[in-house]
Amino acid sequence: MAVKLTQADDDLELNHEINVTPFIDVILVLLIIFMVAAPLSTVDVNVDLPASTAQAAQRPDKPLFLTVKPDLSLSLGEETIARTALGAALDQRTDRDKETRIFVRADKTVPYGEVMEAMNLLRAAGYLKIGLVGLDAASVAGAPPQKAPGAPL
Repeated sequence: MAVKLTQADDDLELNHEINVTPFIDVILVLLIIFMVAAPLSTVDVNVDLPASTAQAAQRPDKPLFLTVKPDLSLSLGEETIARTALGAALDQRTDRDKETRIFVRADKTVPYGEVMEAMNLLRAAGYLKIGLVGLDAASVAGAPPQKAPGAPL
């Protein structure tokens, strides 16, 4: 409660105004502290991406796998293929059906950028339905596998 003193009267009158300036000052200081501290709280986390706990999707009768090997070469099915010939080989294997889902799998040691480059090659060839392949997390942890390794996610 604030009190307002007047010179004419000795009676104290109540002042019903709230001074919010100190409150605003405190809020601004806290805002600055959080703005400075937030970027410092991020931590680099090592991530091991190949395993997944997602339910297995229905596997097509004849899946078409594009594999990125540890030496960064590409294989379409069991056949090693040059990056420049990927579009033509896909057209031949799919009878030019651009709606065919292509499953991309890569070795654990392959950099993420190389996997993205392989996916960009698929997009450039017109194949936009791409599935990523990994191992089931239970089979990686040593439990009995629920599906075959290399099955689509």
